[in-house]
Amino acid sequence: MSGPETFELTLPEGRVLRYCLYGPVDGRPAVFHSGSPSSRWKRPSLVAGMARSKLRLLVYDRPGYGGSTRQPGRAVADAAADVRALADAYGWERFAVFGGSGGGPHALATAALLGERVTRCAVLSGIRPRESPADEAALRERQAESAAHILGQIEAGGPEVPWEPGTPARDDPAAMARIRATFTDSMDGWVDDSLAFARPWGFDAARIGVPVGVWRGTADPVVGPENAEWMLTSIPGARGHVYTGGHVPGTEVYEEIYDWLS
Repeated sequence: MSGPETFELTLPEGRVLRYCLYGPVDGRPAVFHSGSPSSRWKRPSLVAGMARSKLRLLVYDRPGYGGSTRQPGRAVADAAADVRALADAYGWERFAVFGGSGGGPHALATAALLGERVTRCAVLSGIRPRESPADEAALRERQAESAAHILGQIEAGGPEVPWEPGTPARDDPAAMARIRATFTDSMDGWVDDSLAFARPWGFDAARIGVPVGVWRGTADPVVGPENAEWMLTSIPGARGHVYTGGHVPGTEVYEEIYDWLS
């Protein structure tokens, strides 16, 4: 079972980036930084929202996810170079960026380091820097346990994601393909994200000069309000948006974000 059509970009150093395109073909260019962990293949509810938007969204697998070549030791800031290469491949001189959860820091890095090309930057349920010692082996073990727990719930008849109950994921080949891409095929991207978050991010948030919107939920069990507060106090002119809900909002909030980015 395969997901939406996958495209590949081979970088000069030989690394490969895999990505999908969503939304209207004539939509305004935007780059989507997925959460940690996540892949370029999105759930039907997200794809439907993208299709209704005015954006042409390029959703790529960060190094180590999906079929994108791993980049050991990468920093959050390294995402900007990959985004530049992807945008150049399509001739996008100007584009918006959007990052959810663990994709938030990567969206901010893009806004900070490619400010002359980024029109707007939206962050949903994003995180703030918290430098701390991180051991790769220990991270990999903990994340493997988390993945096994999630897969166990799926095998027991659970939905693809708990906040979107419905048909058991085990009975949906497309859902299982997305789940395997996220939790089975490789843990490298998730591990490398976590290591990068624990080190200096490699850019100064105070130097971001593009409009930044920060969305957070009132009852987020994963990311506390102090994370959004850091962005609002560290990024000049950043504007906050609060919605009723948890870490992942309903479709109406995504549509609000897409409209703001347009």
